[in-house]
This record gives sequence, structure tokens and C-alpha cells, in this order.
Amino acid sequence: MSAEATTDERAGILLVDDMEDNLIALEAVLGSLNEPLVRARSGEEAMKALLRQRFALVLLDVRMPGMDGFETATNIKRLDQTKDVPIIFLTGAEDEPAYAFRGYATGAADYLTKPFDPWVLRAKVTVFLDLYRKNRQLERLLSREHGHSKELSAQLAALETQLSQDTPPDMTDLRARVHEIRRLIV
Repeated sequence: MSAEATTDERAGILLVDDMEDNLIALEAVLGSLNEPLVRARSGEEAMKALLRQRFALVLLDVRMPGMDGFETATNIKRLDQTKDVPIIFLTGAEDEPAYAFRGYATGAADYLTKPFDPWVLRAKVTVFLDLYRKNRQLERLLSREHGHSKELSAQLAALETQLSQDTPPDMTDLRARVHEIRRLIV
């Protein structure tokens, strides 16, 4: 994780697999990224975790009992609060190629087969973590700009109220300020 990343940017990675060995392998590969890794052993557990906290990425097994990976991905993409969370599907190499197409159709950002190359997985996860951090920074910037714009709008309204009252002719500087605030808002 970069030195400038804040706790707010550390949303973590949701690891979803019904096999303990697969979860251990994922933790071993991704542990060096120093990001929170949260386990879910089923699609149902994954949905509960996603509703409790924010994640930068979901690594999702395709074949699971109960709610499989495709159904889980569909549910993730249906909810407003989780629809933008990227999903990387992980599945056994013996799965037919049609699974990959189905994975992308359900909204997956990527699709990898097991056994996966640890370097490739770590590189892909790092890209999604960086995108997450950049999006969080942009959200904060837009929020600050929105607050600034609301403040300027309030100032403008107050000045316009002042101008609409009996204003002596020497108030040209006040009119100039109103004009400047309008220019900043637009």
C-alpha cells in the first residue's frame, strides 16, 4: 500500500470460496499487499459482508454450494451500494470456456482459472486497489467542491438580497463581488 493511502482508502478485499485451502492460498498470495482480507465461505456470507462494509474488490469462486458465484455476482451488481465493486472470478481450469463468458455477462471485471499465477493475481488486484484509492480521492474532492459551491451560493444569495434592498449608487464593488461569485459557481 502506498504511503499516502489513508485508513478510509483501505476497504479491503473480499475472498469468497467454500474451500478452506483456496482461502488460505489467496491469503498467502495477497497478504504482502497489507490490505484487509475478509473471508466468506458462501455467496450468502459474501452478501452479508458486502452489506456491512465497503470493499475495493471481490475475488469470487464460481462453484459453490447454495448460491454459486454467478448468482452471487448478479446479486452484488443489483444493489446500489455494491454494484460498482469489481469482481474477479476464480474457477477450476477444467471449467468450460462458456463459464468465462457467463462470468463477464454477470458483471465480472476479470476471470482467472485455478491454479492461477500468484504474480498475475497480485498484479491484477493491485490495479483494482489503485483504482479504488483514486476513486475515493475523487469522491472526497467532489464532496469538498460541492461544499464550496454551496457556500458560494449562500454568499451570492445574501449579496443579492442586499442588492435588492435600497442600495446606494456607490455599491459597485458589491455588484462586482456578486458577479465574481456567479462566475466561480458556473
